[in-house]
Order: sequence, then C-alpha cells, then structure tokens
Amino acid sequence: MRPADALGDLLRTGRSIMETREVAVRLGVSTSHASHILDSLQEAGLVRRLRRGLWAIRQDIDPFMVPPYLTAPFPAYTSFWSALAHHGMIEQVPRSIYAASLGRTRWIDTSVGTYSIHHIAPELFDGYEGSDEQGYLAVPEKALFDTVYLLAPRGGEIRLPELQLPKGFHIEELEAWTSRIERQRLRTIVTRGLDRALAATTV
Repeated sequence: MRPADALGDLLRTGRSIMETREVAVRLGVSTSHASHILDSLQEAGLVRRLRRGLWAIRQDIDPFMVPPYLTAPFPAYTSFWSALAHHGMIEQVPRSIYAASLGRTRWIDTSVGTYSIHHIAPELFDGYEGSDEQGYLAVPEKALFDTVYLLAPRGGEIRLPELQLPKGFHIEELEAWTSRIERQRLRTIVTRGLDRALAATTV
C-alpha cells in the first residue's frame, strides 16, 4: 500500500491520534508494516510520532488532546496550572502540560511536550468539558480546585498571587467539590488552601 493512499484512509476515520496497532487494523496490514508506513509519512512531514506506538494523524494537533491517549485505559483531562493559564487565571504558562487522571502519577515525554500526569480520586474526577477531538479541559472552578487539592496535602504554602478569577466564576462550586473529599482532614486542608488562594484576589 502506498503511503499516500494509507494517509487518505486514515484521515477518513476522522481520528486525530491513533496507535500503531489501530493503524494496522484499519489498513489491514501487520503492525510492523503499519509502523513502516507511518515512518514514511513522518519523513514526508504528514504525520507525527507522539511517542512509541502513538501517532498524530493530523499536523494541527492540540496538545490538550493528548492526555487521554497517554493514560489509556484510564481517562484524563487537562487541569491544574495548564487549565488556569488557558482560562487566563494566571499569567505564567507552565512549560509542562498538567493533567488529572484516574491512572498513576507520572511524567511522560512526547514530541509535543512533557506531560505531568497526576492521579485524582474517582469521586473528584469530573468538572471538565470537551470531546475526543477537542481535548478535555477542566472548567475554571475545577482547575483551581484541582491545583489546591494537589498542593495542599504537601504542607506547602498555597501561593497564587497573580490569580484572577474570570467573569462568571462560581465560588460555590468550590464548596461543592470540597464536600466530595472523603477524608475529613484532607477536606479541611483543601478548604483552608482555597480560602488562602481566594483571599488574594476578587471575582
């Protein structure tokens, strides 16, 4: 199969990111042959290897789309400082892309950036919007909650001096998220952390 024909077939799937084995099934070839085809397409600048076995079929890939593919079969969404910056709540854009997942905490290097994946409890895994082709992003309230939830148990000071709350920010949603924390001590720590973060800013 010619690489150009293979690319046309892959684009017709409507998928932006695929694993090598998925490409092999779609094209009806072996995994090794699929890998060879993808290598040829990458050399031509038509696809991009994100990491071993994972490919961006389209060139205009949004880095926020990638986390669920890195943590599969566990879901993930972009949050923490990355989401805060995206929503204009902090000025400094983090070098790494931060994501919440039901999978384990780890760092993953890809061709579009380094991802900092952080495990979050199942009862707190919500508060994001998006789709497979757009990526999943925490809403402003959840992005702030997730950040404090991550930092507070470490005992360090919650310092977000440049924090700005966007128009329409609902502080009561923070209380709703905090109420989901099962451990009383952790709930208290996160509540205090949110109070400190909010004390330095206004809606």
